[in-house]
Amino acid sequence: MPFLPLVPLLAAGLALAAPAAAQDTYSDAERTALRAEIRAYLLEHPEVLFEAVAEFENRNAAAQADMDLALIEINAEDIFSDAHSWVGGNLDGDLTLVEFVDYRCSFCRRAFDHVMDFVALDGNVRFVIKEFPILGAQSELSSRLAISVLQLGGDEAYEAVHERLLTLNGDLTETVTRAIAVELDLDPDAVTARMGSDEITAILAENRALAQRLQINGTPTFVMGGPENGQLIRGFLPSEELHNLAGTLRD
Repeated sequence: MPFLPLVPLLAAGLALAAPAAAQDTYSDAERTALRAEIRAYLLEHPEVLFEAVAEFENRNAAAQADMDLALIEINAEDIFSDAHSWVGGNLDGDLTLVEFVDYRCSFCRRAFDHVMDFVALDGNVRFVIKEFPILGAQSELSSRLAISVLQLGGDEAYEAVHERLLTLNGDLTETVTRAIAVELDLDPDAVTARMGSDEITAILAENRALAQRLQINGTPTFVMGGPENGQLIRGFLPSEELHNLAGTLRD
């Protein structure tokens, strides 16, 4: 349990804070007695320590949520309305889900079906994908292929390659890349040439810079909501939890 190391620190703080605050009015003997009384109380009621730690964590979570909301508001245009990301789902939906994805990330792969189920079953979600390769050269190649397909083949081709890459077994070699392009009725020479373009390099740099501003350092990471009520979700959530959060944001 992550809060256990805080327990002895909290106990020490409780034992010392009260006497320190009143050190001018307590004698040494009184301070010693008070420390003993506090210690005895905590030993008799150890649940107080866990209650205090839980409250501390709740306050930290609330502070983090406030910070996340501020970061989303500041970066809203780049999050929700950039000119290069794929957008699907209900384009007129009342709620947006943005996913920062790395195709080599096992949790992104695990999240795929849950995310698509949520978007399909909700019916009123605008879905945006941010290519965010952070797990090495294969991740980079995969994102470059996905963006190249989007630029040359459009939204439907991108949706197909997105699923293909998240379910791909093995490395993305040149042979596999060209085969995927052919499957999508695209010119493999054009696709592979576009993958190395300065334009795609710039898009990936923009996505990384945005992630840094949002303090995102892992995948999958989601932004759900909108500029005024957005919430950062750091990590995988099953579809039912996505539904629950969407309902909360809509209330």
